[in-house]
Amino acid sequence: MIKIAGADDLKKIVVINPKGGCGKTTLAINLASSYALRGFQPTIIDCDPHGYCIRWLEKRPAERPLCYGIEGHGSHPRQPLEVPADSRIVIVDLPSALPVEALHAFTHLADRILLPITPSAIDVFSASRFVAELMLDVQLDRSEQKLAIVANRVKARTLSFDMLQRFLTSLSIPMIATLRDSQVYVHAAARGLGISELPASLVRSDLAQMSAIMHWLDRRRSGSTRVRNETLTAKEQGHDDSHQQQRRIPEVEPNCEEAGQQQARDAD
Repeated sequence: MIKIAGADDLKKIVVINPKGGCGKTTLAINLASSYALRGFQPTIIDCDPHGYCIRWLEKRPAERPLCYGIEGHGSHPRQPLEVPADSRIVIVDLPSALPVEALHAFTHLADRILLPITPSAIDVFSASRFVAELMLDVQLDRSEQKLAIVANRVKARTLSFDMLQRFLTSLSIPMIATLRDSQVYVHAAARGLGISELPASLVRSDLAQMSAIMHWLDRRRSGSTRVRNETLTAKEQGHDDSHQQQRRIPEVEPNCEEAGQQQARDAD
């Protein structure tokens, strides 16, 4: 079992997708930046072996609002990850390849789960398989409403974006924001910043989407650490029985013709 030790009201946000290149780290560092500006002293737990979030923190100017960082990759599963006492938000950036046991643990300890998806046929197909795994194997209950989609690197009015919207409608999982395909995220990250720390004139539309994500995250506060750990233990003990439940998750087959049309349109 994975444990994160910290303040009793610590809120845990997990950013997850089994496919690489979907923008997990971009989303994680911009969440950290936004929470830091609000005075929450967020902590990023970087579980990716590449350590991109830790590198971002190393570039962060000393005069900017405080963000903490913990290297989570390779940590012992029975050793709690200690979060600084004044940190009220934890953002977990998970790697692409994750063992099913770790997927169980991080999913159940999370107060909110964000799944970034890029709107392409292959990514939507991968996401459909992963959502099915969350619902069937991990027994994530959609009625808890702690999972949401963030569409990343979006170009409006493309066939692939329309396909992503249809897919999400079929699952009844909210898409809470669409982050545009823009270099502002790259430029901000290179300076150890989030887009919320750039001049508003450069990122006005982007700030609106980040605000939508923050609003969704703020809708629900976490329970106490004790209650969360008791719930996780109970779910682990009852996993074998609950695994017999069956749910049907639609899969989206990758459409190569549609993907090719999308690339041609995006190139225009």
